[in-house]
Amino acid sequence: MSSELIKGFSGIDALALSWFALCWLGYSVFSSKMSRRRPCLSRVMATHREAWIYSLLKRDNRVGDAALLGNLERNVSFFASSTLLVLAGLVAALGSGEDIVAVTDNLPFAMAVSEHGWETKLLLLAAMFVYAFFKFSWSLRQYGFAAVLMGRAPELDELDEAGERRFSTYAAQVISRAAQAFNVGLRAYYFSLAYLLWFLNPWIFMLGSATVVGVLYRREFRSRVLNALGKVV
Repeated sequence: MSSELIKGFSGIDALALSWFALCWLGYSVFSSKMSRRRPCLSRVMATHREAWIYSLLKRDNRVGDAALLGNLERNVSFFASSTLLVLAGLVAALGSGEDIVAVTDNLPFAMAVSEHGWETKLLLLAAMFVYAFFKFSWSLRQYGFAAVLMGRAPELDELDEAGERRFSTYAAQVISRAAQAFNVGLRAYYFSLAYLLWFLNPWIFMLGSATVVGVLYRREFRSRVLNALGKVV
């Protein structure tokens, strides 16, 4: 079975796929370690979430907070449902490999690939979206847990200062973990855009993979919004 999967792949295709995996996995490890040593979006937002939950405990009316959490959950739900539509399209495309090869052979910069090679690439792309769906669905579940915590949040003056801080810290961690799962699923979307270039040319595919890493790094560690969020008291 393994020999069938690599059938129709050239050496440059194997190199491009290895480079893609290195970019994706390497950036995931890098960003996780770097976030512990310097300011980044995930770290700054975790601080703001804790402040949000702490201020929630000081309010008698929490309808706005529930609406805000529901809006975050809807954003994840949109991507989860969109991922299922993408998977349905990819499954349908698996039965049209011959037609796809005929069309792409006439595109500029396109390198010749066998029908079996195209189908293997589509299967790998489908696996990426399956991974993204699992992350989005897990994010949705965690936002559901956060909604329960918000519903059972103590009333005004029910806890002392230490208890309020403890509740704020751990409730914010649940929301941050939901946001992290969503971010990982969204990262799969970013890399899937680079992956599409593999259907044209493996060299362009490698360039696209490196470009996605650059975009993600800039947005996570060097963006203007990070600078603004870090200055908000």
